[in-house]
Amino acid sequence: MPKIDVILTKNITGLGAESDHVKVAAGYARNYLYPHQLAIPVSAANKRRLEVLRQRRGEREAHELNSMQELARALSKLTLKVLVKTGEDGKMYGSVTGGTISDELKTQYEIALDKRKIHLEKPIRTLGDHEVEMRLHADVTATLKVVVESSNPPPAPEPAPAPQEGDDRRKGEGRREHGRSDRPRGSSRRPAPPAEA
Repeated sequence: MPKIDVILTKNITGLGAESDHVKVAAGYARNYLYPHQLAIPVSAANKRRLEVLRQRRGEREAHELNSMQELARALSKLTLKVLVKTGEDGKMYGSVTGGTISDELKTQYEIALDKRKIHLEKPIRTLGDHEVEMRLHADVTATLKVVVESSNPPPAPEPAPAPQEGDDRRKGEGRREHGRSDRPRGSSRRPAPPAEA
């Protein structure tokens, strides 16, 4: 299939950014790029538009860089809490991935971030504090603190029931009452039988 040269007017993932001069299949240009105004054919008139596209691209890239730098500063101050299910021994079921972190950022802080910008060498499989690298832009990285906690912590061992103050005093009083008597010492507990008349 013949290839033709086109100038991109918008950023197309996998192909290029606006003002890029690229070769594409003629059918792709004719049936998709031109009707959707994503590219223009290379011509003397369109080459003049190239400067305007380059200027627009420069402004967009500068704006992206600034917004990513602001986002990096904000992310470095945040602590993201992720709750996971664990077994009785405290081991996690599953793991925390870039997608999980992206979803939690959206839920907790309303920050929409592509999970591909969250760089994890391997998924997080342990509870505790973790530092996660965020590659927000070619020139901007940030570190996000992620705290992984169990959503079902093991039950704490129950302490032995402490005696209540009132119970303790009553028991002691009972003992004292039982041990104390109005009878003189040495007298028998049983009263002597009445003398016969």
